[in-house]
Amino acid sequence: MGDVMTVEQKKIHPYKFNLWLGLAGIIMMFAGLTSAYIVKRSQPGWESFTLPRIFLYSTIVMLVSSVTIQVALKAFREREMARYRLFFGITAILGIVFMIMQINGFYQFQANGMKMIGIGSNPAYSFILAIAGVHVLHVLGGLIAMLVIVSRVYGKKKRNYDSVPIDIMTTYWHFVDLLWVYLFVFFSLLH
Repeated sequence: MGDVMTVEQKKIHPYKFNLWLGLAGIIMMFAGLTSAYIVKRSQPGWESFTLPRIFLYSTIVMLVSSVTIQVALKAFREREMARYRLFFGITAILGIVFMIMQINGFYQFQANGMKMIGIGSNPAYSFILAIAGVHVLHVLGGLIAMLVIVSRVYGKKKRNYDSVPIDIMTTYWHFVDLLWVYLFVFFSLLH
């Protein structure tokens, strides 16, 4: 008889699979929004703009938060829980700082006479508000997920060292970071 060969399949955790499906949907949504932006900008009345400098600073904040969440994940895997909590907390704070900076950037648009919504608004400004605003909502979703993870870590008497929630959170956070970098470059080049 012939030799029987067994193949061990590496299965992806169902939650991770669901995350990747969700990220694919988010990619399609932002591809649609940025495509609509490109098409719409060729129409009459479209005003050119320069992003306020605070958007550059918020980009740096998001990139730093990618580093801090990666450090948190590494610390969790090494069971260095104090270090994990510190860097997970720093990541959450940086996420909040990012959102505050984004809102401040929208106010700077308004202060420069660039009306974003309502009568007399320009579609260029409305688009950036809609696209960046939807991104901020995804960051907020990430912060809420962080809060849930932290409450589970602190709420249990018996410690659970399952890294799946942290892995998922880290992947999601890197995704929203890279998504913002894409949007920042997109708006900077197509202003």
